[in-house]
Amino acid sequence: MKQYEAVGVMFKRAGKVYDFLSGGLPLAKGDFVVVESDKGEDLAEVAVAPRVISVQDDQQMKAILRQATENDIKENEKNSRDEEKAFEICKKMAVTGGLEMKLLSAEYSLDRSKLTFYFTADGRVDFRQLVRDLARVFRTRIEMRQIGVRDATKMIGGFGLCGREFCCSCFLRRFDNISIKMAKNQNLILNPNKISGVCGRLMCCLMFEKDQYGRPCGCGAGREAEDGEFIEIKDESLKELGGDGK
Repeated sequence: MKQYEAVGVMFKRAGKVYDFLSGGLPLAKGDFVVVESDKGEDLAEVAVAPRVISVQDDQQMKAILRQATENDIKENEKNSRDEEKAFEICKKMAVTGGLEMKLLSAEYSLDRSKLTFYFTADGRVDFRQLVRDLARVFRTRIEMRQIGVRDATKMIGGFGLCGREFCCSCFLRRFDNISIKMAKNQNLILNPNKISGVCGRLMCCLMFEKDQYGRPCGCGAGREAEDGEFIEIKDESLKELGGDGK
């Protein structure tokens, strides 16, 4: 095992955290840096301050290229404005080409060496001609990336039945496997409209209290024995409060 000083960065809000060599830069959580990603040079936000980590001897790690400058921030803002235009152009081309796909977003790399379009579709889509047309318009590498409904919901964002912003959009960095058994253990009504999110899958929040329902409760007025018999427990503290402690 080898040890390095690494910093954790994320490319999107509530996105996966990737480790890069800090290179001795004085970085803190919330700082912006420029790194080399599979899309080219990209802007990322520091999610975990520099710390020492251990990695396998054969594992190679990339280093932070530089701390983001004011010009990098301005270039990223310009890219964001151009992404909206690219999205509309791609959407019109997809409709004209009769492609059955739902376009979600467009993303430039910081150096504009690559333009990625995210979409969902029920099946496979032959977008080879679309990629050629887009490459002629934007003069850069084009990638069409198909994602699932949970990732699509995380990307678009919104509000759940609880009235709060989607958990996946604001703090969940990865999706866990959610089962109907979790809803049963929490005595929830097994109504698909009540336990399913906007994505159509079981709500991620079913995972939050899962472990609590698997533990014996020692704070109530009784507990359940192993054979299912309910045993009453006398609580002397209730008498002191004027309650019925029998």
